[in-house]
Amino acid sequence: MLVLGAGVAGLAAARCLAEAGKRVLILEAARRIGGRIHTHYVPGQAHGPLAVELGAEFVHGLPQITWNLLREAGLETQELDGSHLSVEQGQLTSRDRFANDSVAVLEQMGRWLESQPAGTDETFAAYLLRAHIDAPLAARVSAYVEGFNAADRGRIGIAALVRQQQAEDAIDSDRLFHVRAGYGAVPAYLSEKFSAAGGGLLLDHTIQRIDWGTHAVKVSGTAAAGAPFALTAKRAVITLPLGVLQAGAVRFSPDPAEILHDASRLAFGHAVRISLLFDTKYWPEDLSFLYAPQELLPTWWTPMPARAPLLTAWAGGTRAAELARRLPAASRPAALLAEAMGALSRIVDVSRTRLESALISHHAHDWIHDPRCLGAYSYAPAGALDASSKLSRPVNDTLFFAGEHTDITGHWGTVHGALGTGVRAAQQILAAQSP
Repeated sequence: MLVLGAGVAGLAAARCLAEAGKRVLILEAARRIGGRIHTHYVPGQAHGPLAVELGAEFVHGLPQITWNLLREAGLETQELDGSHLSVEQGQLTSRDRFANDSVAVLEQMGRWLESQPAGTDETFAAYLLRAHIDAPLAARVSAYVEGFNAADRGRIGIAALVRQQQAEDAIDSDRLFHVRAGYGAVPAYLSEKFSAAGGGLLLDHTIQRIDWGTHAVKVSGTAAAGAPFALTAKRAVITLPLGVLQAGAVRFSPDPAEILHDASRLAFGHAVRISLLFDTKYWPEDLSFLYAPQELLPTWWTPMPARAPLLTAWAGGTRAAELARRLPAASRPAALLAEAMGALSRIVDVSRTRLESALISHHAHDWIHDPRCLGAYSYAPAGALDASSKLSRPVNDTLFFAGEHTDITGHWGTVHGALGTGVRAAQQILAAQSP
């Protein structure tokens, strides 16, 4: 059995299969495991290395699959708390009104959609016009939707937003948690259990081609230093990110035409983030989240209740795409840092010179241009609510697709969504009657 990708979907699938007695080999293009979970540890802190997340960061709510795994692994968590603020006319004010307004619009949208014929869908931008939402409120709630979903309001469908909201309500997703040891401890644990069950893992193996027929898969590509490789198996679990599938970076022969068509119907959103570690806090002591709508990096958060002077800036959706266009390729990391420091100076009203002198380190990963990812996470445009379900169907009992873009529970773009798809793919294989 081959599993393509060592993110949490691939690791979860591989672990299940290996523990069921199957011979399993994972192929991963990067030199590390984890996929879009990428924890960087900054040494020299008062209480040991500081875990700085470059990708997925939060445990959203109480999804059973995640919490069962955390308990099994003995990983401690910490629930976020602290104040939520917004910058309005140069002043820091409570963000409660902003959040409440956004939730009210989404709830109103859900009620409207329930009253429509089955299958009704349209873009969120079209709905805002239909519902006659005034311009200032429409701008606020659009920023909320785009930032959370890494989406374009002119593409994301309201049917997907409603299903997502229902799924989030069921797991209390307004509660957020950090894994104390860093989110990277989750894929590390899955990898340990997989290895203990006899599984094999090859890093730095970039897949370029998948030739397949019923119960026959040949995967080929290049390993370290460009050395070619080719491996065969009866079945393969494919957890390549949606952006990689859509870019055609891996060639299939023959094409699983329906799968690739449904993958093309989904969207892979953009996100940009950077974490700044200072020698002291230049923001309110109890700050948890801050929203600065006038900035290209509009969302900021701290590790509260942890006290480290760490601040993360985030842009999702159209703002992230605009940032990606503005930041010159030759100096993208430096340009992103400059954008973040300039924005923070305006937000906290502290000179940029002072902030720069207090900056210990900064940390970011360019997910948009990373060829192993090509974006942040998926969402369903208007009319594509069924695409993920179709992607979850095995192809000739041979190709099994997993990853957050194949989630059918409304948890696209989440770690728990990805975990669930990996387990599902493994169960599909184990339930198969053919050899």
